[in-house]
Amino acid sequence: MSKTKAGGSKASQHISPEGKRLGPKVSSGEKVEVGQVLVRQIGTHMKNGKGVAVGRDQTLLALVAGTVKFGKKLGRIVVSVVSE
Repeated sequence: MSKTKAGGSKASQHISPEGKRLGPKVSSGEKVEVGQVLVRQIGTHMKNGKGVAVGRDQTLLALVAGTVKFGKKLGRIVVSVVSE
């Protein structure tokens, strides 16, 4: 007779998946290069401003080299890159 119950699918449910490393990757006032990732996000929590493009997974990328600026427009956070 068995001393322990069968493990089944319940035995491995306490293991959490790895994080997706989302969020802003640069701070306001920081200098960036062309193509650098500014924000990784799921959905459009932050919108793109001038000098910023949106990737197919809603990642915000710098189109020009310059300084990052975070602001608000109509209640939404807007990320812009101001060229020097």
